[in-house]
Amino acid sequence: MKWIVTFTLLAALLGLVLIGCDKTDILSNNDTADDETYELGPLYCAAPPPSPLVTVQAGDQQLTLWPYFGKDLLGNSHDPVNLIFFGQADPRDLRAALVALDGDRTAFGFPAEFPFNCVWRDCMGDIQAGYAEPDGWAGNTIQLECGDYQQVRFHLRFFRVGEWTISNCHFEFLIPGTTDHQVLSWELAEQLVTVDFMRSGLLDPVLPVIPAPNINESPWRDIPSYIYNELPVELRLLIGGPSGDVTDPVPIWTDGNATILNLAQGVQWTPFQDHRTLTIDFNQVIPKPFCSGDGYEYVYVQGPIYMDEVFSLARHGEYYSRFTASGWVDITPVDPSTNPPTPLAETYRARIRQIQYTRLNNRTAVAYYFIYQREIPDSGLYQGYLVSDMKIGPYNYNHYASNIVCE
Repeated sequence: MKWIVTFTLLAALLGLVLIGCDKTDILSNNDTADDETYELGPLYCAAPPPSPLVTVQAGDQQLTLWPYFGKDLLGNSHDPVNLIFFGQADPRDLRAALVALDGDRTAFGFPAEFPFNCVWRDCMGDIQAGYAEPDGWAGNTIQLECGDYQQVRFHLRFFRVGEWTISNCHFEFLIPGTTDHQVLSWELAEQLVTVDFMRSGLLDPVLPVIPAPNINESPWRDIPSYIYNELPVELRLLIGGPSGDVTDPVPIWTDGNATILNLAQGVQWTPFQDHRTLTIDFNQVIPKPFCSGDGYEYVYVQGPIYMDEVFSLARHGEYYSRFTASGWVDITPVDPSTNPPTPLAETYRARIRQIQYTRLNNRTAVAYYFIYQREIPDSGLYQGYLVSDMKIGPYNYNHYASNIVCE
């Protein structure tokens, strides 16, 4: 039986810039208005602080922050803050420090084999939102991976908040037949990043690492049993899980602490341009991401998703990234309890697109996404569309909106 995977399909971003907090419909040049008309729903602008807030200290400096990251501006926590950078902590410095390293971590006990001998590079990944005072909401403008998007990787996001940078790093793998990753460990990734900054030679020699204890819950999130039971035994032991198969979800352990890395030196930035493309052949039974009903809770999704991302760092220091994903997939409502899953209704199609955009310079940081999925036709039983939009900019120029319409 195919894995049943909790996964929200990638969707379409139809415009890069929305003015203020106005709702805007931007049509693709190749589509009809009937196909693309949608309603965003309530917008949240200058969203209030999330809860709880915690305070950490490095030397005589303090930072008050939300110890999580979310996918919206509503305070819904997703990933924990497990790394905080202080001192020469601009995300462009942090990126330059990591991409300059080789993959030899054997002096710190890591084996000379994949993925522990990986090297860092810019990568594809979702936009998330963090929060710290007094600046407010921040988006991840730079993302790095060490490993392989299509296998296993360490995935790192940087959020600039004033003179600090807050971050989450996690060890994850691509769930076969999807574009979704499953987090396996927070702690292993935190340790690897800490080791790499020790290797960089940039940490303060007197006070290089500062613990920030008990800022988030432990454990945090879990690995569904049907995914965990497919992991090799060696990987289960590596992440501190049981060696045998399980019937209940396996908690993802974390000590609830964040490591504060105190950087005494910066790194000279090297201008670059990179362009990467990837095709994922979706082929999986998943819970229906929206508009579900009796007998239609699961669907078999099949079809290619085309992904494209560009990254650049200009000579004057502006970092830029733009990601797009698009595709048409076939969707069949199924009963997942049989092998193979039994179709419950006729197959129909869904149109999927997404765009993400980030920009970071000396004065401002902008992170933006727009997600859209439309089932074709969208007027059948338990069918419709999903649209979601978030922009985080300077001076609390923020908005978030999401809507699901079922016909």
